[in-house]
Amino acid sequence: MTLHLMSHALCPYVQRAAISMTEKDVPFERTDIDLANKPDWFLAISPLGKTPVLIDNSQPIFESAAILEYLEETQTSPMHPADPIARAQHRGWIEFGSSILNDIAGFYATKDANVFADKVLSLKTKFAQLEDQLEGGPYFAGEEFTLVDAVYGPVFRYFDTFDRIGDFGIMTDKVKVLSWRAALAARPSFRSAVSSSYPDLLWAFLLKRNSHLTAIMLDRSELVGRHT
Repeated sequence: MTLHLMSHALCPYVQRAAISMTEKDVPFERTDIDLANKPDWFLAISPLGKTPVLIDNSQPIFESAAILEYLEETQTSPMHPADPIARAQHRGWIEFGSSILNDIAGFYATKDANVFADKVLSLKTKFAQLEDQLEGGPYFAGEEFTLVDAVYGPVFRYFDTFDRIGDFGIMTDKVKVLSWRAALAARPSFRSAVSSSYPDLLWAFLLKRNSHLTAIMLDRSELVGRHT
């Protein structure tokens, strides 16, 4: 049976599931949902009205953490460590990755310059914590690609676009973090987790936020226009 992933073109939590299934060599179908106009059938299988939802044998599973754990329990090629302590620690760092995504959402959504600065500082602090955690690389746990990597790939993907807008210093001097980011970007599962239109879609999404970051984007566009 082919798994069916209810998706959204920009959702980083969807990307986690797509990366996991690709790494496990599990075939799956994918349907993008318009979250601004959610169909009734989707709301019936997604109690929180969010993506991702994974359907297996007509049974829906919602929330990315539950989906990742279900794939670990039902598919081959485990991506969690076998050691219980290491596995629990990895689950903690996955939650840490979710907290970074929350900061990223605040970073691109707030209209307040002070809140924006607070989010930049919080992101700097969290990536500094990751820098201290990383060791030999190329991945979080060394040579082995794990679910932690599947979670942080979509985190780093945001910064491909943020770096086009400006230098916010979030990863400055974080050598191990930047090396990890590059290793994940080269991974086929990372590249296939979104469509080729993702950068343009994210750019358009950020412009529509009418946020402090949007103002920086517009200022930058005006500056580039004056020098071309």
